Amino acid sequence: MTFTGIKTKAVALAAVLALAGCAGGPPTEEADASNLTPRDRAFRTEGTSIWDAFRKKNSDVNVAVNRFIWNASLEVLNFLPVESVDPFTGVIVMGYGTPPGGGRAYRATVHVKDPALEARSLVVAMQDKAGRPISASTQRAVEDAILSRARQLRISARRF
Repeated sequence: MTFTGIKTKAVALAAVLALAGCAGGPPTEEADASNLTPRDRAFRTEGTSIWDAFRKKNSDVNVAVNRFIWNASLEVLNFLPVESVDPFTGVIVMGYGTPPGGGRAYRATVHVKDPALEARSLVVAMQDKAGRPISASTQRAVEDAILSRARQLRISARRF
């Protein structure tokens, strides 16, 4: 037997063994979970086999932020340029901008934490161009303006 023949048979044997290792599929739903081996339990979790790549995934993604607070934040702070948004975590990062009629530049980060239309759902952090945080009363006034606009948006959405 030549070296090429041995090499071909070794590759074929390796392929057969690799394929045989994939023969065990996930257990059926009727199987008792207490009788499963750790390897079989691993196959019960989603996304552990090659066939899970071909299964249809649930394309409905739920975003857990309040849409009225989100839109109100963008409307109230529209003088600030939006640097990044992440609707899945509820964070809006805005760059420096000067409010209409104001002389100082500000930047803001808005975090919409909850899907409820409540004050606890909104956190606004603002600072001026020098990097100092703004006063608590100004920050509270901005939060109140965003919440008031969010309530207006909710009321107008219920009319339609």
